Amino acid sequence: MPNSQLYPFERNRYYPGKMLTTADFQAEQSYHINKMRFMNSLMYGSGIVCGCGVFNLDDLSILVESGVVIDSTGREIIIDSSVVKKLSTIEGFDQINSEIVSLCVRFKETDIHSVYAVGHTDADQDYEFNRISEGFELFLVNKDEYDEGIDLNSEFLSREQVFKGADFEGSLVMPTIACKGRNVRVRLEIRKTTDAEARLSFKGILDIPGFTAPDGSQQIEIGVDDLELMEGEVTYRDYWMNVQNMPGIESNVILRSGSAAAFINDAAIPAQSSVTLRVRLADESPASLVGRELGRLNLEMRQGMGDDSIKLCDIRLMRTDSAYVIEEILDLKKNEYIDLPAQNAIRNEYMEYYVKEAEITPPVAVAAPETKGTPEAAITATELKNVATGVLEIPLGKDAKAGDIRYSGEITHGLGSGNVYVSIGYEYLSADQALGANAKSTVYGNPELFSRQSQQLVDTETAVRVLNDKGSFVVAARLLHDVEYLVLTYRWVAIKFPSGNDVEAADYYGKSITAKTPTVVMRPRENYYFGVQFNNMDPVSITYELTASGSGEVTTDGVYTAPAKEGVYEIRIYCSDMPMVCTYAYAIVKSAPNENDTGVIEEQEKEPMIQIPEIKL
Repeated sequence: MPNSQLYPFERNRYYPGKMLTTADFQAEQSYHINKMRFMNSLMYGSGIVCGCGVFNLDDLSILVESGVVIDSTGREIIIDSSVVKKLSTIEGFDQINSEIVSLCVRFKETDIHSVYAVGHTDADQDYEFNRISEGFELFLVNKDEYDEGIDLNSEFLSREQVFKGADFEGSLVMPTIACKGRNVRVRLEIRKTTDAEARLSFKGILDIPGFTAPDGSQQIEIGVDDLELMEGEVTYRDYWMNVQNMPGIESNVILRSGSAAAFINDAAIPAQSSVTLRVRLADESPASLVGRELGRLNLEMRQGMGDDSIKLCDIRLMRTDSAYVIEEILDLKKNEYIDLPAQNAIRNEYMEYYVKEAEITPPVAVAAPETKGTPEAAITATELKNVATGVLEIPLGKDAKAGDIRYSGEITHGLGSGNVYVSIGYEYLSADQALGANAKSTVYGNPELFSRQSQQLVDTETAVRVLNDKGSFVVAARLLHDVEYLVLTYRWVAIKFPSGNDVEAADYYGKSITAKTPTVVMRPRENYYFGVQFNNMDPVSITYELTASGSGEVTTDGVYTAPAKEGVYEIRIYCSDMPMVCTYAYAIVKSAPNENDTGVIEEQEKEPMIQIPEIKL
């Protein structure tokens, strides 16, 4: 492929008396041409810029509309006018051996304008071509032989096959990294591999520890019923879930063991017994994550992405006794048009017909009244029940000297007893030229840092003593300089943090959790996810722990790995913020479970074997 290596770039260096040869002029052209193509490939990528639609005029002919294409090396391929072609006249037709072929276009240079070459040394070559015309050529290739290039999604997306039959195959696809507190999608991708008439039905259950389904549970039912597709057609089923703000750095999406079942024309086909998609958890936004992943692609990979040709369409053919007949032009979904900045305005205008802006009602701010620092001074913010604010005054008296310490009275913050943090800031009035009047300012921290900007600041050291059991606090201030003020005014803010002592027993009343599968039968070293059902409470963060050493391993998101030794092992499951709300699950580890064992102990079998404590408050 010509011009496959565009860099490193070299340009002519001119100096007085330099003799320019043909190689110098060629280097001059190559430098500017390759620089432009290099930027095209990095900034726009490869694909169709505009036009290039393909239509069948009759059973043997096609029409290719005018348009512009950029190939993988950044070369512009311009189809300046619509082209009508007999399929049999297109390059590659003789090598067709499949029913679906790909119509592609690639860059082609042609030497034109033959002129007499003065001073040519070779007598047999008196003429040379004076120009190079940049054009294109169309060609056909069997669809399964077309080089799709490097799949960038292979690094960012995790893919696991869940079933494969004679006519269909299905996979689960999702990002390898998810953002905490955000939504993420897992996709069921189903592809038809033959042209046989067939109907597919598939079902399964995804266990999603570390995630939450739209209904608040930690499982998702996936599947399709009586699905019919054309050969090569792909359909998707998307399932959304929310990533929990959990402390771990990794989680899993698990196709529950034994839950997958696939049928083609009511006949069962093999399905994976268990599939695990491993997902890393990140504390960043999706935009930042995607930008970082795209930026990690190195230059060698970018320059080696794909063939130097661009696919325009796929064509379905029907073989007759004497020729191939065009049956259908298949639209491409993967080879999308290149997004151009020049089209953003009209793109946004068109999108307004499909996207409705969210109706946002701006919040109404309610200002809390201010009072002086008396025991009745605390004002609790109605919007934030764990935050309070107010103003306090510390009297100094006459002739206050440097080093003197003054105290405020005992101030009730109004948040009750418990763990409360109080911060204070010096409040003062100063002239503001922009407002044309005095403006109120508050300095939190050391006022001395702002003393040059305002002569009205008082340099003090302050400390706050919080009386946790009484629900109040006292402020002490030590003067660093002599002052003539009689009163110091401070703004205070109090924030209450919940602790174990702050939770009343009534908060637990009626709340409980239960394991969805309290007892399971497992093989040694096998994995199982213990899902949790919340009763009379919203889903919260869950902690798993083993009650005895040597009981195997359990991850932060509830995936239990059985030990190598047979036995019965106990797993304690409790709410991270409310340890008193807990339950227990049990794993019965056998080396060779009976064929009748389903992995789950039925309710009537469970009680005689193990007495599971039930905790309800």
